[in-house]
Amino acid sequence: MATAALSGFSVMSLLSLSYLTWDWMSPNQAENQSAPDSANRLPAAHPPHIIFIMTDDQGFNDIGYHNSDIRTPTLDKLAADGVKLEQYYIQPICTPSRSQLLTGRYQIHTGLQHSIIRPRQPNCLPFHQVTLPQRLQEVGYSTHMVGKWHLGFYKKECLPTRRGFDTYFGSLTGSVNYYTYNSCDGPGLCGFDLHEGETVAWGQGGKYSTHLYTQRVRKILATHDPRGPPLFIYLSFQAVHTPLQCPRRYVYPYRDMANVPRRKYAAMVSAVDEAVRNVTYALRKYGYYQNSVIVFSTDNGGQPLSGGSNWPLRGRKGTYWEGGVRGLGFVHSPLLRRKRRVSTALVHITDWYPTLVGLAGGNASMTEGLDGYDVWPAISEGKESPRLEILHNIDPLYNPARAGSLQGGFGIWDTAVQASIRAGDWKLLTGDPGYGDWTPPPVLPSFPGGWWGLERHTQPRKSVWLFNISGDPYERLDVAEQRPDVVKQLLARLAYYNRTAVPVRYPMEDPRAHPDLNGGAWGPWFGDGEEDTWDGVSRRRIKDRKETLKMSRTKSFFRRLNARMMSNRI
Repeated sequence: MATAALSGFSVMSLLSLSYLTWDWMSPNQAENQSAPDSANRLPAAHPPHIIFIMTDDQGFNDIGYHNSDIRTPTLDKLAADGVKLEQYYIQPICTPSRSQLLTGRYQIHTGLQHSIIRPRQPNCLPFHQVTLPQRLQEVGYSTHMVGKWHLGFYKKECLPTRRGFDTYFGSLTGSVNYYTYNSCDGPGLCGFDLHEGETVAWGQGGKYSTHLYTQRVRKILATHDPRGPPLFIYLSFQAVHTPLQCPRRYVYPYRDMANVPRRKYAAMVSAVDEAVRNVTYALRKYGYYQNSVIVFSTDNGGQPLSGGSNWPLRGRKGTYWEGGVRGLGFVHSPLLRRKRRVSTALVHITDWYPTLVGLAGGNASMTEGLDGYDVWPAISEGKESPRLEILHNIDPLYNPARAGSLQGGFGIWDTAVQASIRAGDWKLLTGDPGYGDWTPPPVLPSFPGGWWGLERHTQPRKSVWLFNISGDPYERLDVAEQRPDVVKQLLARLAYYNRTAVPVRYPMEDPRAHPDLNGGAWGPWFGDGEEDTWDGVSRRRIKDRKETLKMSRTKSFFRRLNARMMSNRI
């Protein structure tokens, strides 16, 4: 399980590596110092067609090649004939993963390091940052997005068609009904959310979104000339995010699966598998396949409460344990030099930006401040990954851990702050990483509703964890007390990254965003040329942090009381 870049190093030699000092090279510096050999690149005559497929909330254990209970023959075959990425990291929730894919930057460098972008927040990707599709447009690509956006829409300038996509068809918010495309942000705060370009697609609802989005991708392929400008298609499925909705024919093969949410969830995964089969069939039918690169990725870990599974990894969606941040990923392409293998090269979702720009014949070094690396030689040829470190995140607004302090961080870092970093084989977590249990796939038809909220949610009385993630991928052996030397090194890296962070962008919700004030649909509500008037951080969020501290003791008492009562009941 060790990363290719660090295999063979002892612990002491690892600690002496320069990347654990202040002389850390940025991805751009590394690229300039040792540009990839031209032999590693594809011919410039016709750059490849790039199909990036992202699923939503699909867990590490929710694909056939990790779990035979899930039927995904197409995904299994594509992965088996391509390169499986088994050390591939994403973010624990939706907006951050999508922002990092399109900008090639960590959240701390976009201001989106806290939570998601809510439908009524006047927030979106920073306007000054050049997105991946914009870079691809510059080198002649025809760019198209189909599916879930979830990167803000309060101004027209935030919309996909203003951020590098020639066409867009999909939903702007984080969750919609799969048939009606109704999206709610609270009681009485519901609106229609299906868009064609920059207009509401009122007449196109009623069809299951996985099918509708697949149909649109096939239409793009059918109407484009594969010998013309190369295509970049970003297919961002809504599936398998809640609500758990799926045509019955996909549920029937799982009729013996007793747990109803798991059964529906598995059916939704199979519907995605069929959709990918139809897309790859269209690539072959219309003449794209031989010069195509297909990237498959999930956006974050699965949610066990909604049928997902990250077993045997620890944690779930929304946490910085491996179950929240280690993702499903593979690359399938006739252009791969070494196929049919499993890669343990360290890869992060920010790496797709420079990797795909490089494949397209562009120069990623033109974009300053990237946190991603060009990992194509590692994927295609099995070379060592240039990536040795991943900053999972630093969230200064998340509820601080009561057990954390600057003193507990050796005066280097306030361990009350939620943060996580991986360097080589080591992974450090501080603050409150989130729900930290190991949750097997649900098999019982039902269980007492409060069972999931027992001691497993009790806040641990500590704020620093250290794991040798290569030797202990399930995060069962915390060695923070045994290796304070490693802890100090990684705390120093967090402090370094924190000095490069931009202010958090998390504004208060704007009542003008209500769909009832915008024709019954979600969409931009700021006027043309209207200036932002917020200061970046929601005042409600600051108040919530204070209230959380006051309520934590009360919650802890009732949680323990509930645990004793439920234990007797079980």
